[in-house]
Amino acid sequence: MRALATEAVHAGRDDLARQGLHAPPIDLSTTYPSYDSRGEAARIDAFATTGADPEGPPVYGRLGNPTVARFETALARLEGTESAVAFASGMAALSAVLLVRSSLGLRHVVAVRPLYGCSDHLLTAGLLGSEVTWTDPAGIADALRPDTGLVMVESPANPTLAEVDLRAVAHACGSVPLLADNTFATPVLQRPVEQGARLVLHSATKYLGGHGDVMAGVVACDEEFAGRLRQVRFATGGVLHPLAGYLLLRGLSTLPVRVRAASANAAELARRLTADPRIARVHYPRIGGAMIAFEVHGDPHEVIAGVRLITPAVSLGSVDTLIQHPASISHRIVDEGDRREAGVSDRLLRMSVGLEDVEDVWTDLDNALGAMPLRGAGLHRYAAPPRGATSHSTPAPAIGH
Repeated sequence: MRALATEAVHAGRDDLARQGLHAPPIDLSTTYPSYDSRGEAARIDAFATTGADPEGPPVYGRLGNPTVARFETALARLEGTESAVAFASGMAALSAVLLVRSSLGLRHVVAVRPLYGCSDHLLTAGLLGSEVTWTDPAGIADALRPDTGLVMVESPANPTLAEVDLRAVAHACGSVPLLADNTFATPVLQRPVEQGARLVLHSATKYLGGHGDVMAGVVACDEEFAGRLRQVRFATGGVLHPLAGYLLLRGLSTLPVRVRAASANAAELARRLTADPRIARVHYPRIGGAMIAFEVHGDPHEVIAGVRLITPAVSLGSVDTLIQHPASISHRIVDEGDRREAGVSDRLLRMSVGLEDVEDVWTDLDNALGAMPLRGAGLHRYAAPPRGATSHSTPAPAIGH
């Protein structure tokens, strides 16, 4: 396999030179002419049987689109899977996975908190007929039932950046597919299939697109599961628009550069926050990344109101730095008790670090923190957890000031 940075630039574009093209074309057609209705019928029958991409010319936009297919090919290459299936959003992608398993009579899901708030809500509310058992990584094997169709984890997790040992979790799953939400890490920092996951979920709205201008979701998986996902996508209509597919393919070409540069900024900010007496606790993943979570001694809403360069907004993974209060927005829909038990405290802020000069970001954050109360009795910082355990923060020695 070619290096990740090379694949990011060239995957999904391998045929362009033969066509005399340099930039990938955007195919906006919703339907396609065909004078061979018998052949078209045979291709649709084949799709209905296996969910495989119909061979030959496209048929209809809900069956598939050539521009979107380029993105799917590229993402599968980056994640090291046979296939990938793109959807209109990350939640549409997760919904399709649940529907595939439910169609086989496997409605039970085992999941580890924290997850993205809407993922948590979708499972807890049973909106698609699923039933969930929440557990910690050590309890996964005991939580499995004959009707368990899926185990779901997110590592690093939204918003606390907790990590799990994916290899140990995959072993505990046995024959039940493990779905790993890899939105925060991206394939630049980890490839869950190499550690035993069968399904890799992305909110492609985030780092894969990378510029805050496209909404999408994608599941990287083996071709058998991809076929079922395509059938669900066709039946439910959660298709990705071709222009979004084009923007995502373009976003992948700079993904390694963006993630590594933003991660360097985040690591430096995490270091400074750890030494800041206005900060009670800092969460930063062992594998690195561009996300930071931190708890303040004072009112987190004052920090949100005080930023000027940093954008106070939901979402993440853009070229600019964003900050939000999970208990108020991204995880508001999660029951308050469950939220707090998962480590999402009312003083927690989540920051998606961008590509600005780190000194400018720090100056803005420092000003927003302002005259926040100081607690010299015990600063806290992130500490790596034991392998197989959910990551957590532990006290660090007080730092003089």
